Amino acid sequence: MTATASASDTTVPITDTRPARRRRLERVAVRVVLAAASGLLLHAGFSPRPLWWVVPLAFAGLGLALHGRRWWGSAGYGFVFGLAFNLAHLVWIQDFLGAEFGPAPWLALSGALAVYIALACALTPLVARLPGAPVWLALVFLLQESARMRWPFNGFPWGRVGFSQPEGVYLSLASLGGTPLVGFAVLVTGFGLAQLVVRMRATGWRPGRSWVPPLVAVLLPPLAGLATWPTIGTEPENGTRTVAVVQGNAPDVGIELIGRRDTIRANHLAESAELLERIRSGELPPPDFVVWPETATDVRGDDPQLDALVDDFGVPALIGALYQPPGSELTENATLVWQPGDSPTGITDHYVKRELVPFAEYVPMRDIARWFTPFVDNTRDMRWGDEATLLDVGGTPVGSVICYEIAYDYVVRDTVEVGSQLIVTSTNNAWYGPGEMSHQQLAMSRLRAVEHGRAVVVAATSGISAIVAPDGAVTHSTSLYTDTSLVADVPLREGATLSDRLGAWTEYALVGAALAAMVAGFVLRSHTKRTATRADATEGEQHGGGDTAHG
Repeated sequence: MTATASASDTTVPITDTRPARRRRLERVAVRVVLAAASGLLLHAGFSPRPLWWVVPLAFAGLGLALHGRRWWGSAGYGFVFGLAFNLAHLVWIQDFLGAEFGPAPWLALSGALAVYIALACALTPLVARLPGAPVWLALVFLLQESARMRWPFNGFPWGRVGFSQPEGVYLSLASLGGTPLVGFAVLVTGFGLAQLVVRMRATGWRPGRSWVPPLVAVLLPPLAGLATWPTIGTEPENGTRTVAVVQGNAPDVGIELIGRRDTIRANHLAESAELLERIRSGELPPPDFVVWPETATDVRGDDPQLDALVDDFGVPALIGALYQPPGSELTENATLVWQPGDSPTGITDHYVKRELVPFAEYVPMRDIARWFTPFVDNTRDMRWGDEATLLDVGGTPVGSVICYEIAYDYVVRDTVEVGSQLIVTSTNNAWYGPGEMSHQQLAMSRLRAVEHGRAVVVAATSGISAIVAPDGAVTHSTSLYTDTSLVADVPLREGATLSDRLGAWTEYALVGAALAAMVAGFVLRSHTKRTATRADATEGEQHGGGDTAHG
């Protein structure tokens, strides 16, 4: 529709641009909805739901939302995707803090993590036009995972793509390249699906050669995973051990659990006594050692009660404790090896947590932290552990990982490098309610089992405690907020997976390839712009020469 305005006998057409603007806004709205829905679909693919296969679909949706967009548009849609995912994935933080402190910490953390994803998506236009685009898009997305694992405050690795795959066709790839490779494979499939849809639409849904590259991207990663499964070993290489896990339980009161350490200790002593009676009655087999979860008690010197309990079992115990070593003024979050008998007796070795939780186990920037956290004045910084420790538990070489550390690649890898044949993960999830946090953490232990070819024993204060086989299968598990125990045989294994041999180099190679792809994309973009500029100039000269001739 046009209108005219008259001035000095000159007619000027006035074009109504509202329909075009409306169409543009509708397209933006569709992409925003697609990005948000894809973020929620990504969360749906994580435990406790066995929907690992929807995760590639989530990234296909993100890929379609980003297709053809420039820097700011890609960043915006990436932020929407990341915010939708993290708000759903981290809602357990709100269960922890409760209504008293409001949703600000949950919203702030979700928003900060969404910024990482937004920045990664802003870089995707650099590589989207390179041959094999799904591969480069996957690598660029993984950059934000590597960054947020490290900064700020030692990072926050929760919600990594690889952790969505504790079962399914991609899981076996963890034995080749760990969590980074699993995430990369899922992302390649997802972005390959997006490119396949784009190519199908471009060809009118008629098959053509342009379909082949995205089809390869879609099919190759899961086929590689299926081909790897026969190499996953589960049989004992150095015999088995019978392990007892004590889950004493704790009140489901969130942040109000502060100050109830005596209750948690009493619960674990009571459940241990119940376990001991069941063993003596023949209902359960005698264990080779007993495991208590993270910070199940305080230990600040001699502890005759624990001495007596371990003596009653007659086997060593791994005790998760807030531990103050003799002569030290600092408290440690530690796993203690507690031996029975007269010689030796008590604590013979211990491991100190190396990845402390910021604002809970230590407080960075205290003056600033007072603005937004209630824990500053009541939280003393714990002592950081500085190395992996091989714990000798009655002749069993055990690697200890404490709670939050299971999300860090290097912590678990180091326990295997020092010689552990069994991994014990102790955790205290009683703070976080009956939501999905414990399920998410158990999924990480399942991935680590395949990554390192080791059984994993998970001991949780209020659940979920579990026995995980070296192929990631959960053979025994408990329910949340119950007082119970597990007794099970676990295999000891000492072989190194390819992932163990490659170590951090898998991640370094993926990061390096992403950076190289961005450089290549920048060079190609610059070359294309220069070519287009020269073509425009040449066309202008030709048109100019023609006008002169006709004149």
